[in-house]
Amino acid sequence: MNSIPCFWMRGGTSKAGCFIESDLPSSIAAQDEILCRIYGSNDPSGRQIDGMGGGTSTTSKAMIVAKQSGEKNTVNYTFCQVEVSSNAVDRKGNCGNISSAVGPFAIEKGLVDEISEPITKVKIFNTNTKKTIISHVPVKNGKVVYRGDFSISGVPGTGARIQLDFLSPGGAVTGKLLPTGNPQDVIDVAGYGQYVISVVDAGNPLVFVRAKDLGLTGQELPSDIDSNPELLAKMLAIRETTAVLIGLAKDINDARHNSQAVPKFCFVAPPTNYTNLQGQRISAQHIDILARMLSMGKLHPVLAITGGICIGAAAKIPGTLVHEVVSGNDDKDELIIGHCSGMLSVSADVETRNGEVEVMNGTVYRTARVLMKGSVSLDES
Repeated sequence: MNSIPCFWMRGGTSKAGCFIESDLPSSIAAQDEILCRIYGSNDPSGRQIDGMGGGTSTTSKAMIVAKQSGEKNTVNYTFCQVEVSSNAVDRKGNCGNISSAVGPFAIEKGLVDEISEPITKVKIFNTNTKKTIISHVPVKNGKVVYRGDFSISGVPGTGARIQLDFLSPGGAVTGKLLPTGNPQDVIDVAGYGQYVISVVDAGNPLVFVRAKDLGLTGQELPSDIDSNPELLAKMLAIRETTAVLIGLAKDINDARHNSQAVPKFCFVAPPTNYTNLQGQRISAQHIDILARMLSMGKLHPVLAITGGICIGAAAKIPGTLVHEVVSGNDDKDELIIGHCSGMLSVSADVETRNGEVEVMNGTVYRTARVLMKGSVSLDES
């Protein structure tokens, strides 16, 4: 195997290599080895200079897609977070941004049975979380429409709007909407003391901390966090302690090396005016909450879509730190999150049944685009 057919696509604010499952070995270990080779991982410089990766968490992603037999317009989708500086691939969670590219890719590759205009619905079963996503893909003359007038923060220009409905996203990774059973917990973090946290698993598990408890405002940008190793170490310690608490790792060392993608770490704060990465002024009156997330040990320049879904759900769960921030606005259909690159609109349908809180669905809107069609060389000749 000297090369593998693939697309390279932008989905939302991330980029990924897109592969058909049958073009890859059946062994997961073999797949991971190939992906690391393609992306140029295990690069001490962190640049992935010998591969297709971009040296960041948002540009070192992959998706593997297969037609699901017996189900019309349905595909299986596996998300892979390819490590930058080590030979490892994390498959524990999903990526909402890359999910927006799955529907268009499936249509492009002939995996969808019936094409409808102007919208073709593609049912996506995410194998990482065992959850279903309905992608509403714009189509004209039997082909995916990528051009449009819809814009998203963090991506220059505009594109065609793709609606993503995440069905029953609660317990995506841990099996529980509230993995600890509580809307808030107090944890002891070795070397740093006690912290109040909320852990919510909807789309992906997130551990929430108040920005003020970290000495922050919620207005911070990547340069403010990534240049502060002591602060980053504290955030990661909270994340790793939480990973052990909710059963995603057996100890801190295991969390540090084998569960880097989940849970995600997020600090939140009430709305306030701030300047985003593009130098634009974001007014407090246009947002409901400030949120900043870590991704693979650095501050995410935008906001993970699964993180947005989780924030939207947490906002409607009484007692969570997120609910405290948006108190008074928690009954709104749409939640506007202020992040490093601008604003993200999410909606979550949350109901209480038999005393248990359930997230029925979460909806976001993205754009996507094909960047390359061809094959990638494995240089094995």
